[in-house]
Amino acid sequence: MAAEDPFVMVAENILGQPKTYKGFSIDVLDALAKILGFKYEIYQVSDSKYGSQLPNGSWNGMIGDLINKRADLAVSAITITPERENVVDFSKRYLDYSVGILLRKPEEKINIFSLFAPFDLAVWACIAAAIPVVGVLIFLLNRLQALRSSATQNAPQGQPANGVVGSGSLQSAVWIVYGAFVHQGGDSVIGSVALRIVMGSWWLFTLIVCSSYTANLAAYLTVSRMDHAIRSFQDLARQMEVDYGTVRDSAVYDYFRNKGTNPLEQDSTYAELWRTLSRNNGQDFSVSSPSEGIRKAKKGPYAFLWDLAVLEYAALTDDDCTITVSGNRFSSKGYGIAMQHGSPYRDLFSQK
Repeated sequence: MAAEDPFVMVAENILGQPKTYKGFSIDVLDALAKILGFKYEIYQVSDSKYGSQLPNGSWNGMIGDLINKRADLAVSAITITPERENVVDFSKRYLDYSVGILLRKPEEKINIFSLFAPFDLAVWACIAAAIPVVGVLIFLLNRLQALRSSATQNAPQGQPANGVVGSGSLQSAVWIVYGAFVHQGGDSVIGSVALRIVMGSWWLFTLIVCSSYTANLAAYLTVSRMDHAIRSFQDLARQMEVDYGTVRDSAVYDYFRNKGTNPLEQDSTYAELWRTLSRNNGQDFSVSSPSEGIRKAKKGPYAFLWDLAVLEYAALTDDDCTITVSGNRFSSKGYGIAMQHGSPYRDLFSQK
């Protein structure tokens, strides 16, 4: 096996005792051992690699140990690929596999104009224009109401100024209540009602604008904290600010090589990605191990391309919460248990 969080991890060991391991792949192996009734001895491959073909035709890592019959099974985050299936056998995949992008979270930038972001410039212009327009309208309605009040107060003697015909009847009491509601009676009712309609409309408009602004501001601030310029391989290939790489001589490295050099693909994105990944035979941007790639992504502007399940575990267990994961979860590949070519255990393991 090869250590890879969270598939195979070294458990806490008692001093002087042999190493014990835990993780998702170990749980799968333990369940199969319990169901099928077998015991196993586990060891870590000497070069800590999964297995890739060398220029001389031989294989390293766990695949090499299987070919050389030093091991019966290989468990970890080992991906089923056509190249590996040519030399070893795989069980049915027990977990889907896809490639993700591990990035350092962008630093939050303070913008003093962010308070204006929830509304478009045209909306702010309309709000600014509505204030003096409504102000002038209210001023004109107040002047009209004042003129009508002056005319009512100059009414002939014996007629009430407010248009009320009496003060002791039920009719006069109702009229007083109505007059108190609209502040004026008689001829000035029209001006007062118009003023109240304008003020009511303005209050409703203010309520809607304030509610919309509050909701949009909360949504804007939330999205701005979560947003990252790089969300896919296309975004990664188009930009120049962030370097990116993967583990040399790995399944992910071979995946981008096959996609980037295949003339039938006709995909400029993978061609550009492969040009960067393979620069100087992968020495410039790619790394020698997944742990090195994760550390490099934490330190600065570097995107590490690796198994999505491994990257999500690294992000969830990061104490500083400085890294995030992007990528497409769709994949036609998966993880499996590798065995020697022609192994009699393959079908039995796949069924269980």
